[in-house]
Amino acid sequence: MVFVFFAVSILSSIAGSICGIGGGVIIKPVLDAVGIMSVSSISFLSGCTVLAMSLVSVYKNIKAGTANLNMKIATALAAGAAAGGVAGKSMFQSLKQAAGNEELVGLVQALVLIVITLGTLVYTLYKKSIHTRTCGQIWVCLVIGLLLGIMSSFLGIGGGPINLVVLGYFFSMTTKEAALSSLYIIMFSQITSLVQTCVTGTIPEMEISYLVCMIAGGILGGTIGSKVNKKISDAGVDKLFIFLMAVIVLINIYNALKFSGLAV
Repeated sequence: MVFVFFAVSILSSIAGSICGIGGGVIIKPVLDAVGIMSVSSISFLSGCTVLAMSLVSVYKNIKAGTANLNMKIATALAAGAAAGGVAGKSMFQSLKQAAGNEELVGLVQALVLIVITLGTLVYTLYKKSIHTRTCGQIWVCLVIGLLLGIMSSFLGIGGGPINLVVLGYFFSMTTKEAALSSLYIIMFSQITSLVQTCVTGTIPEMEISYLVCMIAGGILGGTIGSKVNKKISDAGVDKLFIFLMAVIVLINIYNALKFSGLAV
């Protein structure tokens, strides 16, 4: 079973590093579908894996100069995402306590992910005909980062596809610029989310071997993904992204049916 976790983490991290989606948007629904452990444990493992991957990917990409990173905008977004990471984690814990049923929490997460992935898939397919904006106000960046952080932390996906859509639309970033900025944002939101989880003592029960192998997969996947990103074109990244979104939509539809009791 450890091999399954490692395989999922490294493959998801490679794709996440290339596209800037973090990998959590793949890890979370895939492990939910397998049903090996609780929703809380999967969310925690996914967040740790994404954090490891984003740290490696950001360092590798900046060092290699793969894409430009507007530090002013990216840092403001990251600061907002850091605060959002705390809020999102609190929302997750509140929903978990109020529901008293992890199946219901998983259903909510799956439904939200379906909406997000479908929306980003449609946007990506038609983005060439969409007029984008160029926001530069710090307060706007903080608010946008806050919302992104809340969503990523609540869903346990690190950042996911919504980052790319927001960065492309509000800041007119190219595919690779958006991917690097997304990973930068994910890194900060996941750091605060992890710190909050540790401080509040809400780390779910799990096998340590699973955590170790998934973090290792995240680091290795981030390293490989960064190298691939240097060689692949923006068009290639878009094609991979579209394929992943289509697959993720299908997996989340299955998860929604499973958590609602409509699928075996």
